[in-house]
Amino acid sequence: MSDPIKYLFRFLLFTGVQALVLDHVDPLHRFLSPIVYFQFLLWMPFSISRQWLLVLGFLLGFALDLFSHSPGLHASACLWVAYLRAPLVALLVPSDTRELKTGAPGIYSMGLPSYALFMFILTFFHHTWLVLLEWLNAGDFVYFIGKVFFSSLLSMLLMLIAELLFRPLRKRRIG
Repeated sequence: MSDPIKYLFRFLLFTGVQALVLDHVDPLHRFLSPIVYFQFLLWMPFSISRQWLLVLGFLLGFALDLFSHSPGLHASACLWVAYLRAPLVALLVPSDTRELKTGAPGIYSMGLPSYALFMFILTFFHHTWLVLLEWLNAGDFVYFIGKVFFSSLLSMLLMLIAELLFRPLRKRRIG
């Protein structure tokens, strides 16, 4: 499968799963909201330019905003993720590796500790921004802290499961 077709399929899959399945799951608790659609941005190749990543982040967030009837909440959160991804990759992945030309972030390319930190930081920023904008309407600080923390943990667990299920095992660790 060619790369553009693969990325389009992932875009549609992540958007569809989030909008049509996860957003309609009865809440387990007021603090637990599984949000994994932005993993699409995490799985983009190392070589993608920041400008293209920002465009894709906006389109991904905008698509979710259309489904959830929210006024730009997801688009702005995805723009945060897209903007912070490049410096975070530069910080966590050695620049002299061969796989940076063709590879993508993942457990098998970065190693579990680096990928978990990469995923944690971007998930935390995404959820903090999204819940902050939501919290500005509600004003309950305990809700804000609890939802960011517990939704981030749940989302990271689901994203790690997706990583293990859908990424090829033949990729080796960088470095």
